[in-house]
Parts: sequence; structure tokens; C-alpha cells
Amino acid sequence: MKNFNTKISLFILITLIIVGCNTTKRVPNNKRLLMDNEIYVDDKKNKDDEVSSQLYQKPNSSILGYRLRLNLYNLAKQNTDSLYKDKFLKNPAKYNRKAKWLSKKQVNRLGQSFWNKGIHEFLKKTGESPVLLDTNSTKKSIKRLNSYYFNNGFFDVKTDFTTDTSKTKKVVLKYKINKGSGYKLDSLKTDIATLALDSLYKLRKDNSFIKSGNQYKTSDIDNERNRITTDFRNNGVYFFQQNYINFDLDTIQTNKKVNLKLNIENQNIREGDTSATQDFKIYKINKVNIFTDHQTNKNEIKVNDSVTYNGFNFYSEKKLKYKPKSITSAIFIAPGTTYSDFRTSLTSKYLSNLRVFNYPSIQYSVDPKDVNGLIANVFLIPRKKYTFGASVDFTHSNIQDFGISGNTSLGIRNVFNGAETFEIAFRGNVGASRDLSNPNNNFFNISEIGVDSKLNFPRILFPLNTDKIIPKTMIPSTTLSVGFAKQRNIGLDKQNFTSALSYNWTPKRNTTIRFDLFNVQFVKNINVGNYFNVYRTSYDRLNEIAAIYNTNSENVDLDGNLTQEGTLNFIVDVLTENTDILPEDDEYKTVLSISERYVRLIEDNLIFASSISFSKTSKRDIQDNNFYVFKTKIESAGNVLSLISNASKEIINQNGANTIFDVEYSQYIKTEFEYIKHWDLRRKKVFAIRSFFGIAIPYGNSNSIPFSRSYFAGGTNDIRAWQPYSLGPGSSGGIFDFNEANMKISFNAEFRFNIFGKLNGALFADAGNIWNVLDNVEDEAYQFNGLKSLETIALGTGFGFRYDFGLFVVRGDLGFKTYNPAKNINNRWFKELNLSELVLNIGINYPF
Repeated sequence: MKNFNTKISLFILITLIIVGCNTTKRVPNNKRLLMDNEIYVDDKKNKDDEVSSQLYQKPNSSILGYRLRLNLYNLAKQNTDSLYKDKFLKNPAKYNRKAKWLSKKQVNRLGQSFWNKGIHEFLKKTGESPVLLDTNSTKKSIKRLNSYYFNNGFFDVKTDFTTDTSKTKKVVLKYKINKGSGYKLDSLKTDIATLALDSLYKLRKDNSFIKSGNQYKTSDIDNERNRITTDFRNNGVYFFQQNYINFDLDTIQTNKKVNLKLNIENQNIREGDTSATQDFKIYKINKVNIFTDHQTNKNEIKVNDSVTYNGFNFYSEKKLKYKPKSITSAIFIAPGTTYSDFRTSLTSKYLSNLRVFNYPSIQYSVDPKDVNGLIANVFLIPRKKYTFGASVDFTHSNIQDFGISGNTSLGIRNVFNGAETFEIAFRGNVGASRDLSNPNNNFFNISEIGVDSKLNFPRILFPLNTDKIIPKTMIPSTTLSVGFAKQRNIGLDKQNFTSALSYNWTPKRNTTIRFDLFNVQFVKNINVGNYFNVYRTSYDRLNEIAAIYNTNSENVDLDGNLTQEGTLNFIVDVLTENTDILPEDDEYKTVLSISERYVRLIEDNLIFASSISFSKTSKRDIQDNNFYVFKTKIESAGNVLSLISNASKEIINQNGANTIFDVEYSQYIKTEFEYIKHWDLRRKKVFAIRSFFGIAIPYGNSNSIPFSRSYFAGGTNDIRAWQPYSLGPGSSGGIFDFNEANMKISFNAEFRFNIFGKLNGALFADAGNIWNVLDNVEDEAYQFNGLKSLETIALGTGFGFRYDFGLFVVRGDLGFKTYNPAKNINNRWFKELNLSELVLNIGINYPF
């Protein structure tokens, strides 16, 4: 009861502070605080963000209606230096007393201290000064509103404003707009001086943004001007610029209609001090010169090696180090083709994508032998052939209490003179764990070494020619990767081998496809029988329980301690209820958790999978907050190994499954779908959602999905009210260390807003769970059994803070379990909305 009263008192105190803040504290007597802008269009209130963005003056920012930054500013004392001096001028005795035990210099310095000055400077900087009504800004807003509606076809628009000053020192601005009738486009005439341009325009005039019957919009005129310019410059008109296009508008006696006339002038040229005009020419590419080792700091180009390949001229100051075919496959400017801006930008993009050159420079000049021809000079600046890197990290995990890992990497560009890149990295790790057996009392009792390599080809590497299916305009590439790692002295002698052959291409802008011809993962534990010698903490806990509950004398030695084999037998006895331990007992849950961890850590895997992934986004750039992302993937594993196993008659293990290299291979099919959508609500507010569905179905040689291909729930980018691996499956309650399953559904929603400066906030809701389906799990609490199982979808809500450093965002999210399916059916909603159940997640960048 005492704690309850304390919370109520604190709540009332905070409420009084918030309500009691005087927003007009810093407003002069002859001024008014702008509280709101109300816009009425044709006597109806308008809340369109695009319309309100035309206003010069906007009220102080608020969070859910509370003007936090304004109130922070009002808390700060103004003129702190003068106030500090006045305090002693009014009370000299106080100054003398302080000066006796402090020097006069120190007393003066106190005026610059954090508590006397710094905190107030911080509040003023963090806060926001009151927005005072400015009549000049209001008049400028009127003009901008007029321009906005005029540009949208309302040529007779009338705008005015009134003020509501009924509250002391406060004002509400009311803008009143009478649009009038909108003007519609009627006829479009053209006057194009150059005949060749007139023909080009007519070829694609159906793509025009100007349509008869549509309401007039200046944006349509601008878009049409851009379209014509882009079309001309992509069809050979090298010297054409947008300023050659202008439109004449006629609205006189047209009955609210607009007649347009498109004018395109001839090219202006200067010859000495005189200027003249001439018809625009359509240029073709006569020559393409490629300088493969150009230095930016040299004006003079020296050529010591040259070659001609398929009409392309290669020049090099030193010996030519590149196969001509590998370079020309990235160049879309070819002799005999028409000049095109698009081909130029595509060439720049592709050459940069090779990762062996810096951003290229492409320059054009008129061929002195042909007035209708251009010479294209492509200047390539090679990057360093070799790169080397090294790093050291300190780590912590469920197994390692402390670890030090080191990495060294070597990169080689243009490996086979075909713009290929090769990367190889060596890694090592030493760590300490209290869980592991350590008879020599060494601090570092864990170690691992590994090597990873990757070879990239800027083309599709395949026995058959794929140019017709995947042309070079799709920027194809092939990546072959191989990795190996070995752990020796943690006792299990784990070996890990990975390899993949991947093809990537971009069929359309913002669309990518990846095809993994094969993706291999091989994990084998050589010394499984040493597990409980290594993980002594698990053994000691089992031994304590067995001392009380063991019923099989063969499980223990003469001293009453569990033997290596007896440890596993005791686990089986407990889980099959052959002891006095009941499933609801804490000891049962402990044994179950140890068993799950044992199975997970000794698990051998052989996965030979093929997959194809598709990704599409409408995001234009990093500043775009109004976009969608769609991703999907389908993966199949084990079919090739099944054929090999059947043909070679490999041994069938005791589980009835085929093995290769003494490891049971996985066989399954897996598919995933993810959709992300962001809505820009203006004024630094964004609403974002994500939905995800994934399922992996075992068959053939498998009755379950390997851990590395299964799903988990919880964590900083998922259901944030639960820690990673702690949610699900279903209503089981997440009783293991690693809770995973083969099906997942999740939904996330987040409202993001700016608090002040670079500090942003977010309110979020995450829903989802994982389930077992069509595998070897029989417990209904874990299974997905149709629509009824949707009752076990968990819901977490909370809030977070983000600080934007520019290159990245640091994020902290506080999540509460709003609906917990692990609880009794009557206790699932709102039973854990307290600080003790709060989950803190720290992350980098946004979760989706």
C-alpha cells in the first residue's frame, strides 16, 4: 500500500509540473505566442501537410500536444551573468563571507559553473524559444499560399487571414482561402525550330505529362520539360539543355481553360565575339578511347601500350593489365551507337561496381573529322591492387565469459586481369569460460582458428552463355566463397566448413535477384563424449539433482557421482518420468534446459542447399521516408545429397536416416516473405510497418530443421518485449536457452518522431511468435494448428529513443509484455506492464 501511495504521489507531482508550466513565461507584454495555424479552404478546415508546409511561421513543436522544448527553454534563466552579479550587489556581506574561504577569483568563477550558468545554457540550447506572431511572416505565408494554389490551376484564388486573441499573450492564426474554379488544359500547340527534334518529340508525345482535360499544374509543365530534355539527350542531342524549352499560356476568353504552346528554340553557338543559332544535331559515337591507368594529377597523357578490341581503343601509360573483354563488358558506350545520357551513367555505375577502379571520368568531344560524331574518352583510375586490414575485438557470449578475437584480411584486385577481386581473412579467438573443464587452471581455456575467402567475378560464371537471359545491363556478378573453422581445446573439437556459389543481378532499378547454386554448411563435433567434462557447471547441477532423485544404481560410480554414460541416462530417466521429479518441478525444468543445451551444442549438420531471393524497393535515396520494400526467398536442401547417398549406398544411422561423412544431412524446403512500408507524415514524423512470414518443412531424410535454418523470436530487431530466443514456440513459455521452431509470423509497427535536434523518439508495437509445424515436435503447446493457434501470437509494446549521428543511429528500446501467450488464458493481457518486467534493447540503426 505504501508503494502504491508513493507511485500515485509521484504521478500527481509530475502531472502538476507538466500542467503548471507557463508557456507564455518568456513572451513580452506586447507580443503573442503563436499557438496554432488553422487553414480553411472554401470554409472547410484543411489539415493537408502539403498546404500547411507553405506557411513561414509554425507553432512550437510538441509531443502528443505537450510543448516540451518550449517549456525546457522557459525553465532556463536568462542573463545568468547579470543575475549572479546582482545577487552579490544586493548582499555584499554574502560576497565577503564567500571570499574569505574562497578567493575572489574563485567566487567569480562560480558564476560560470554548471549550476549557475551551464545548466541554463543547456536548457536554452536543447529547448526552443517561443514562436511569436510576426505579421511580415504571415503576409509572406499568404503570398506562398496564393502561389501554391495558382500553380495547381486555381488562377482566381483569394487568400486572407484573421487572428484569435481571446487568450492572454496567445494567438491562433486563421488562414481563409477561396480557391475559385480550377482551370483545365485544353489545347497544346508546338513550335519546334529543329526538324529532327520535332520528329523525336512526335515519336513519344503520348508519354507527355500534359493531357487535355486535366487540371493545370505547374508540376506537370516541369515534368514535361524534364521528360523532353531526357528523351532528347538519350537520343543523340548532346548539346540540348532544358533552358531551350518554354511554354506560353493563354487564358484570355477561354472559359476557364488553358491553351498551351510549346516552344523549343534552335541551338545557340558562339564564334568569338559573335553569337548565332543553328539546328540541333543528333550525334553518334565515332570512337571510344579507354585510358586504363589515368592519373588525375597529370594533364599530359602518355601512352606506352595500346590495343584495339571490338572497336574500342585501349591506352595505358604502363603495360596493359586488364583483359579488354572484362572492361568492355562494363561499357555501354559503343562505336556506331547514338549518344545517350543513360548509357553514360550506366557505364559509370558499372565501372564503379567492378571495385577495381575509382569513380570513372567520361568526357566527350566533337570529332574534328565528322561534325555529327563524338569521341568518348573514358578515364579509369585504378585502385590499389593489394589492401590489408587487421582488427581486435573483445567479446562476451553464453559460452564465453570473456574473449579476445583477432582478424587479418588481404584483398587483391584484378586477380586474373579480368577485374576480379579476391578477399581472404584469417581469424583467431581465445576465451575464458567458467562453465568449461579447466584442470590446468588456465585463464584462456577456449580457442578457435578459421579462414574465410571470397572470389568475385563481374559477370555470370557458367559453362553456358547467359548474356541473352541476363544481359550486362543487369550488372551481373558471381561470388565463390569458402570458409573453414576449427575449435580444439573446448573439448568437443568442432569443425566447420562453409562454401557457396552465388549469382547476383539487377533486372530493373531497385530490384535485385540472388541465386545460390549451392550453399554448403558442414559442422561436426569429433569429441562429443567429453561434453560433461567440458561443461562442468551443467554436470555439477545434474549430479546434485541425481544425488537426491537417481533411481538407477548403474548411473553412478562407487562415490555416488554420475558417470559419463550415466549422466545421459539420468537425463532420459527424468524426462521420461522414471524418477520422482514431476514436470512442474523446478528440477525437471533444470534438467530439460540442460538437455536442450546439450543437444544444441553437439548437433552435427550437413546442409547442401540451393536458393533464389528476390528484393524490390521503391526507396530513391537515404532521405526518402515514403517507400516500400518487398523480399521473398525460397530454399531447397538435401535433394542432391539424397541422390548421392542413394547411389553410393551410404550407411543408414540408428535414426533411420542416410549419412554422408558420418553426418546426417538435412532435407527440407523453406520459403519467406517480408514486406516493409514507410509513410512520411511530414515534420520529421514517420509511420513504419513490417510483416514477415516464414516456414521450413522437413521431409525425406529429416524430421526437423537444423538450428541455423530455424526461426527464433525476440530481440532488438524483432519482438522487443522479449529477449532473443526467449519467446515461444507457441504457448510453451520459452523454457530453453535457445527456443526455435520452423514457422514464424511477425508484425511490427512504429511511429517515429523528433524530440529535439538529433534526438528522436518512437512508439512501437510488435506482434508475433514461432511454432512447430509438420516436424517431429508433438506437444500441442508448441504446434501451429490452424487459425486457433493465432491466439498464441504475443504482443509487445513500448517506446524508444534514437540519436542520429548522421552515418548511423544509436537506438534504445524499452519493451513491455502486453499480451503473453505463455501465461494462463485469463492472465495474458496487461499483467506484466511494470518496470521489473521491462526489456531493454540497444541497437544500431532502425529495426526496419
